[in-house]
Amino acid sequence: MPNTQKTFLRALAGETLPVPPIWLMRQAGRYLPEYRATRAEAGSFLDLCYNPDLACEVTLQPLRRFDFDAAILFSDILVIPQALGQHLAFKQGEGPQLEAIRDASGLGKLSVEGIHDTLGPIYETVSKLSHAIPSSTALIGFAGAPWTVATYMVEGKGSKDFPNIRRFAYGDPDGFAKLMDILVEATTQYLLKQVEAGAECIQLFETWGGVLSETGFNRWVIEPTKQIVANLRAVHPDLPIIGFPRGCGLHLVDFKQKTGVTAVGLDSGVKLDWVAENLQKLGPVQGNLDPMLLITGGDPMFDETKRILDTLGKGPFIFNLGHGITPETPPEHVGQLVDFIRDYKG
Repeated sequence: MPNTQKTFLRALAGETLPVPPIWLMRQAGRYLPEYRATRAEAGSFLDLCYNPDLACEVTLQPLRRFDFDAAILFSDILVIPQALGQHLAFKQGEGPQLEAIRDASGLGKLSVEGIHDTLGPIYETVSKLSHAIPSSTALIGFAGAPWTVATYMVEGKGSKDFPNIRRFAYGDPDGFAKLMDILVEATTQYLLKQVEAGAECIQLFETWGGVLSETGFNRWVIEPTKQIVANLRAVHPDLPIIGFPRGCGLHLVDFKQKTGVTAVGLDSGVKLDWVAENLQKLGPVQGNLDPMLLITGGDPMFDETKRILDTLGKGPFIFNLGHGITPETPPEHVGQLVDFIRDYKG
């Protein structure tokens, strides 16, 4: 049963709170000098992800500064393709680099068997965090949703228009479905292990779902997410699950209703009045301050924060950003944002 003293879990259970809980995507990250020091100690980004002591430390760093209502496991969505057998490297200034799988002929190199051998240190991090975080703080586990993880696996790196994966998915849907089946199975196993280790909530990051057509969105975003939610709930019926389908606009209602997620994360481009009238009636929502306003600070940040609170604070709501904190963010602005929300009188 969820810990009813944790405001984050109370909001996910559908409670409207006078002061909404707050956490921020990428709250453990490069904007903090202590993170940069720990990252340097680790030697590389992946070494940091797979070092339970250091990954636990960087997860705790923002909690010490800002007393967030939730902590999210420090890791990366691309540990799944690496565990499946795809070569992964992070190059300075270039981001992730993978050995691209451009068609179904490349799927033979992937195997779900043995993924826990690679991912075991991450489960150890979750276990350490479950004992190290404050008693009032909830612990979020996470994974990338299958479509978003597949974009990197097929493109071999980040992309702006995703030509290779769209060509694969649209041109050979049966072959592409095999890749998605592999990712659904691996992601399910990965998240179940996180819950067993102590995660109290799961967030699925669907960062690139907005590049798909309506038909593509239904098949490659909604259906795999629905399968993962059903798989998790078969073992943990009460597990709260947040889906974050970034850039998906009017698809959000269908996403909520068809996938079975507990709550929907909102990007900064979503119209708040529409959310309150159409989406929040279906369940909790999370979001959605523009990360650039967190860099700007001052009245622009406070004015938009108040607008978000005034519009979404009348229902079950968790305050967050519309995407992750950027490295240029002044830490003092994060503290000011948290204080403003905690002092909010709706």
